[in-house]
Amino acid sequence: MIKVGLIGFGKAGQAVAQVLQDDPRYELCWIARRSAVAAAPSSAGVDVPMATLASADDWDQWLDRHPVDALVDFSSPESLHLYGEQVRRRGLMLVSAISAYSEADLAYAHSLAAHARVLCSPNITVGINFLIMAARLLRKIAPFADVEIVEQHFREKPEVSGTARKIAQSIDVDENRITSLRLGGIVGHHEVIFGFPYQTVRLIHNSIERRAFGTGAAFALAELAHCDNGFYTFDDLLMRMVRKELLNPPAK
Repeated sequence: MIKVGLIGFGKAGQAVAQVLQDDPRYELCWIARRSAVAAAPSSAGVDVPMATLASADDWDQWLDRHPVDALVDFSSPESLHLYGEQVRRRGLMLVSAISAYSEADLAYAHSLAAHARVLCSPNITVGINFLIMAARLLRKIAPFADVEIVEQHFREKPEVSGTARKIAQSIDVDENRITSLRLGGIVGHHEVIFGFPYQTVRLIHNSIERRAFGTGAAFALAELAHCDNGFYTFDDLLMRMVRKELLNPPAK
């Protein structure tokens, strides 16, 4: 069983905590945050210790008393620099779902990977990452096809989906090919449409609720446990599984 510490307890963090606590492969040992203002763990159906860790020294002392095998981060870019040296020194696995890392932050994360297994993925759901992988493959197969991207979210979301932008970048499509719709309480819908002369292919992913982030984090932890030290993306883990399946087809 892998012992896990969770960083961040906002809406996404609460959902991830529920999934990790219910997964028999993991022991969710504690939840860390930088601010003392947050919902009580019991209010989110999570019953583990919660700590306020606001400095690098706080992290050093806390991990001495409460050791874990892995950290899962759903907090903020600044947190990486507070616990990063502990990842390096203790060889902790790190799964980070932070979407706003700067180039300097990513360079620091890469430096930690010389001593630990580090994964950074701004969208950590299994489904959307599989969609991106499939879209990239189809784009290679049919570079002549017309491509459009549609994203739908709840009406209060003001900006174009960062995930839609990542899809566009991954398949080398201009961002003006993204159509955004804001409707009611939609959690998240992404669709990549390939238009051929005589057929159409649609790749669709729907987010139903935030616990999808938790299943993605659980998948990442399980795969990282079999990897060497290094820096990984979600694509790397998916491709690792695809190669394994292709090289070891099921017996007939």
